Amino acid sequence: MVTTHDTRRTAPPRLAVIGGGPVGLSLALLARQRLPGWSVSVFDTRDAAKDITGDPRTLALSLGSVQMLERLRAWPGAKSAPIRQVHVSQAPPTLATPFGEAVVHIRADELDVPMLGAVLSYGTLLAPLQQAFLDACTTRDGALGTTEAGLHARFGTAVADVKTDGDGVVVTPEGSVGERFDLAVIAEGGVFAEQSRKAVTHDYRQTAWVGTVTLEGATPGLAMERFTRDGPLALLPLPALPGADPKTSRAALVWCVDSADDPVAPLTDAQRLAVLATRLPDAVGTPVAISPLKSFALGLNAEASLVDGRVVRIGNAAQTLHPVAGQGLNLGLRDAFLLVDRLADCAQSTDAGVAHALRGLAFARAPDRWSVIGATDFLARSFTWHAPGLAAARGLGLATLQAMPFAKRVFARQMMFGWR
Repeated sequence: MVTTHDTRRTAPPRLAVIGGGPVGLSLALLARQRLPGWSVSVFDTRDAAKDITGDPRTLALSLGSVQMLERLRAWPGAKSAPIRQVHVSQAPPTLATPFGEAVVHIRADELDVPMLGAVLSYGTLLAPLQQAFLDACTTRDGALGTTEAGLHARFGTAVADVKTDGDGVVVTPEGSVGERFDLAVIAEGGVFAEQSRKAVTHDYRQTAWVGTVTLEGATPGLAMERFTRDGPLALLPLPALPGADPKTSRAALVWCVDSADDPVAPLTDAQRLAVLATRLPDAVGTPVAISPLKSFALGLNAEASLVDGRVVRIGNAAQTLHPVAGQGLNLGLRDAFLLVDRLADCAQSTDAGVAHALRGLAFARAPDRWSVIGATDFLARSFTWHAPGLAAARGLGLATLQAMPFAKRVFARQMMFGWR
């Protein structure tokens, strides 16, 4: 039975965060800092005792995201690989352009920043975030000797339903009764192939093959994106393994191809390594080994708005993107941080304050969300077009950007910090 909500508010505002991944836990930790009078509950199907450190999925974070996580004191900097240079190019054949080679170089030192971003594994990022939240849930007040009652870890608890109900929301855990909150944030989204379709959706009919590559002669801190006739190909620097040969380095591979005519699927690992070597520019070094690759389908799946009544969707729950621009997690973290900032500025522990904060959230996030969604969608779709001259036009665009330092700086700033 759902309890009746008292609009006079005799208790602290209650926030439910559904999804204990990097975006959801970042939101909860920031809420602890910025919303001290709130009760925050994090729901996740994963048991808190499960070892998550070994999850090898690769995450690429922009400098803005790194700075956000540093604010939470949960950034495992020593276990990440900084991105200090980005190389974006187009594989031959490319027509000569008036501006030179079809390549864009972006360097952190040219922008007066310590790094452009960083790369690490999912488990390496999630583990300190989860531990920081669990520690906060059991922190004791030195004067009162009591636990911090406003934080609640509901790990091992799946949520069956979330529904707006007047000026609140009812969250129903599986096998339990509904609980009333003032606001619910859904931060778990999954991958494109497993999602129900949202307002804006498109199946790119492309497959991403992911794994790791060992390189010789690589430039430290170099991230690469290569536009090929099959689709975009990316390498991201990874932290060195203990005892690794200092003459080699590791990189995360994201290799996107046409699903209907997949050139990667039938190949052995040795053949994949040989084909990969023909696709890469000299700047990234020589690939000498490749791990077994895993594949997943690629598509766009986005909500028209982050806000639906008292339910807010962020991260992959709000927008699942093609990895061509590497902006999915960064966009989700910016969703989370602006939501908490709005609540801190407007909520004042009242129903009217929460409603006012939510009314402005979708509008405030729209320029950043839709510029990233639009640019990513355009690039992803362009690899399915076969119009004459398209590759030459893309190459001309890269060369033009490289020849215009101010435009390149604006572009780099947006990739690091989003639309401001």
